[in-house]
Amino acid sequence: QVQLQESGPGLVRPSQTLSLTCTVSGGSITTDYNYWNWIRQPPGKGLEWMGAIFRSGSTYYSPSLKSRTSISRDTSKNQFTLQLRSVTPEDAAVYYCARSNGFKTMGWIREYGTWGQGTQVTVSS
Repeated sequence: QVQLQESGPGLVRPSQTLSLTCTVSGGSITTDYNYWNWIRQPPGKGLEWMGAIFRSGSTYYSPSLKSRTSISRDTSKNQFTLQLRSVTPEDAAVYYCARSNGFKTMGWIREYGTWGQGTQVTVSS
């Protein structure tokens, strides 16, 4: 059974780069037709899809975040990573990684995806 676990700093200063890692166990990030997604939920708001990486290494980003976001992977560690540049307090959220069987909508991922537990990120000086 595939499991995902997010890790990274809980506190980031404004203007810095947020880096989070998702470690996958029970399955490889380079096999099957899986997309590996990053999603966040700011306090009091809904889930926001940020981007994804496919088994081939191809990446896909939300248009609203594309200029500040990078997703990469380390296949030797079975991990994929999110970098969000120039963070502001509006980027404070619970950040999740999730697997989807294909390139799916946020609604599908919420219902049928495999999720990590999430990690809280605060942006403050």
